[in-house]
This record gives sequence, structure tokens and C-alpha cells, in this order.
Amino acid sequence: MDVYINARVNFLSPAKFEGYRKIRNIHFQDLMKMPIDKIDNLTLQNSINKESMKYAPKTVCNAYGLISSVLALNSYYKYHVSLPRKQKKYKILPPPQEIMRIVKDTDIELPVLLAMWLSFRMSELKGLKKSDIHNRVITVNRAMVYVNGEYVEKHSTKTPSSRRKLVTPDYIYSLIEQLPEEQEYLVTLSGAQIYQRFTHLLEINNIPHTTFHDLSSINASVMLMLGIPDKYAMERGGWETDCILKSVYQQTFSAERQEVDRKIDAYFESLREA
Repeated sequence: MDVYINARVNFLSPAKFEGYRKIRNIHFQDLMKMPIDKIDNLTLQNSINKESMKYAPKTVCNAYGLISSVLALNSYYKYHVSLPRKQKKYKILPPPQEIMRIVKDTDIELPVLLAMWLSFRMSELKGLKKSDIHNRVITVNRAMVYVNGEYVEKHSTKTPSSRRKLVTPDYIYSLIEQLPEEQEYLVTLSGAQIYQRFTHLLEINNIPHTTFHDLSSINASVMLMLGIPDKYAMERGGWETDCILKSVYQQTFSAERQEVDRKIDAYFESLREA
């Protein structure tokens, strides 16, 4: 496992590498010192069962994904095991106007609106600089990931489709203009600080627990409610698919796309002014 991980250090994102090391150090520990040729179906299944008693199905499946890759490269044995089924979770998200109300005039208003209005991931908004904005257009071309206790700037995004351009809405642009002139990064608070302050605002306003990542789900739900075609929703959110939507980015500023931007901006502006 160590050999497998270290051989890919130059090809993995810092976050992915850190995730692999975490799996190596925490999960399937009963297999770690066992010779690979001694690991059969029953041994592997028993280990999966033990993991399932301690961790969520998604966590077990992710850890097994790495384990199975290592075994596949080092053994001719064909493994046939059962993995825990991932449970579909239903979550009621708060209305966007409630989120806008509680973050108004706080130091997390900008990052929250970037996430909910423009569907920025935490790593993306942490990497945003003023120099990424030209003629009111934000170009997403880097991320800032937290590895080994510090932020590392990564000159790429989570997936190729995450590279995208977004027109900055008037209100968000006004918040950016209010930042100190010498401040290059749009967001200087750490991810933990943003999350803690966001969670605190939810609690004192009696709003059900919502993760920062849920803000992207609110964005997607708003686009569904407004009848935004999948083509433009995927483009704005930078979500990767296995269909033709992967290759629509050259049409980012077509007349139709501009109408989509106007429609979404008008919706959020109406909430802010309500």
C-alpha cells in the first residue's frame, strides 16, 4: 500500500494523497501486516464487516476502493466480496433567503454567497484572487486545499469541468470592491473558521444544521426551480458528467447563457431586497 501511494504522489492532488494516507493509517488495519497471498475472500469479507460496524457505508466503500486497487496489482486472486449499501439520505435544505438574511453584513457573507449564488466549492473560493476577475468575469483556475495542517495552492481544479468562467453579480462585486486594497485573496478566513461561524449563525437563528457544501445543493435546487436547462446548470456549477455537457464550455457566454445568468441574478437580488 505504501508503495502504491508513494508511486502516485506526483499524480495525485494533495487532498487525494492525504485521503489515501488516512485510509492507510486508519482503515483495514487487520490486513496491513498480512501477506497478500494469505488474503482470500473470507478474510477480506470479514475485514469489510468489521469496518462496516465502525464506519458509514460510503467511508467503507471508499477505503475498499484503495484496498482493491492495491490487491489487484499484487495478486492474481479474484476477489468476490459484498460491500455495505450506501443509504440515500434525504435532507431538507433551508430556503436561500434565510441563509442570505443570517450572513448579511457578517465577515462570512462573501464566501457564503459565492458558494450559494455561484456554486463555488470551499477549495475554489479559498483560491480566488482579485486578479482572477477581468471585466466582472471570474475565472476559476485554481484551488486551495488543506494538507498536513496548512493550505496548499493547487494550480488546477477538482475536475477539468470545474474550470469555468462566471459573471460576477452586482451585489457580490460590491462586496469584493469593499475588500482592503492590499488583500489579494477574496477569502482570507480558513475553511474551519468559515464553517464554525456559519454553523454558529445557523444555531442562533434556529435553522437546521446545514453544511457549507450544502450551499452548492441549494444553488442546484434553485436552478431546478427556475427551470434552468441541465446544460447551463452543469456549466455554471462545474459539475462533471459522462455526456456531451463536458464539452459545452466554449459556449459559456452565448446569448442563451447570458439570459440564464440574468435570470439567476435577478432571483437572488429579489431575495436580498425583500
